[in-house]
Amino acid sequence: MDYNFIVIEGNIGAGKTSLSRKIASEYNAKLILEQYAENPFLPKFYKDPEKYSFPLEMSFLADRYNQLKKELSERDLFKSFTISDYYFMKSLIFSKQTLQDDEYSLYRQFFHIIYNSLPKPDLYVYLHTNADHLLQNIKNRGREYEQEISADYLQKIQESYFEFFKQQQDLKFLIIDINKIDFVNNEEDYKKVIHAIFQTKCKYGVNRVIL
Repeated sequence: MDYNFIVIEGNIGAGKTSLSRKIASEYNAKLILEQYAENPFLPKFYKDPEKYSFPLEMSFLADRYNQLKKELSERDLFKSFTISDYYFMKSLIFSKQTLQDDEYSLYRQFFHIIYNSLPKPDLYVYLHTNADHLLQNIKNRGREYEQEISADYLQKIQESYFEFFKQQQDLKFLIIDINKIDFVNNEEDYKKVIHAIFQTKCKYGVNRVIL
């Protein structure tokens, strides 16, 4: 195993949690899952974004930092590596789409104060699929507070991810295009994703694989 810490990221509905669970189970990895369901501001934000965007993003910032700091500092000697379905920089990407300019400026200050204190992943995997697939996945999983998410919002989130990747030259990013596969329900497709993650020789910066 070349990696001690792998992040599986993606837009809303990309399947990052499903993939993280499958990999953790198959490879005996320590699993870190984002605790979004416990955030009391999330349902309120989807109903009234303007009012609840700043408390939501600050709440996520604190929750993600506390969870990652705790989980990544506690090494499990009985696990082969650690895999997470999110990373801390996700906070900056989503807040850029939800906050007003003055709020975002303040938020960035808090973010950068604590970002560098967290361990960086050895490999950052981004599951890329188009907005239509994402909306269908969101509909299928049936979370009521997600049903008002628009294709335009998902597109902006995706663009923010790609913009961030281009700015970071000290991490290995692997963008896997999954538009033509279904790794959740098709075992052969899952194996293709696994092969891409563990067999691709990634350089620092952005690496791309189309499946």
